[in-house]
Amino acid sequence: MTTESAIEYMEARRALDAICTEVLRRGKQGVIAVCDAHGDLIAFARMDGSPLSSITIAMNKAYSAARERKPTKEIGNAARNPEKGFDIGYFGDARFTGWGGGVPVWKNGSVVGAIAVSGLPQAEDIELATLRETPRRALTSATSVMRGSPAGAAACRSGRTVASLARLQ
Repeated sequence: MTTESAIEYMEARRALDAICTEVLRRGKQGVIAVCDAHGDLIAFARMDGSPLSSITIAMNKAYSAARERKPTKEIGNAARNPEKGFDIGYFGDARFTGWGGGVPVWKNGSVVGAIAVSGLPQAEDIELATLRETPRRALTSATSVMRGSPAGAAACRSGRTVASLARLQ
């Protein structure tokens, strides 16, 4: 029998609420999506005044980050690489996106889901999705890290949470 870690609804809701609070503090609007490891939605918020296009984009960012187990900005950077770039359509899945703002959530060495923000400039979407006080603490245990980051791998080995790290991006 195999057991898998997962993001529970209340954990997802706490992450969503923390990001919404920060977006409101900044006097802005955004769309936040939290999904499971398969990219299926667990929690979602569209703040008043958010661009309608950001609804689908946020869900697709979370989906892409969960499915590819890497931040969506990395997917986009790889697609735009002048020497090794590829058409993102080669994934065969129209939901994949390379816009920054989607990040996977790791627990016990596995992706348990992803968090995404859309509706603000890309740099802010990324900052909010990786916000120190939010999703990581709400969603993850002490061994949660974003894969591919030396700081994250060190955090996993030392038992620190990603929430305790400065932004890994």
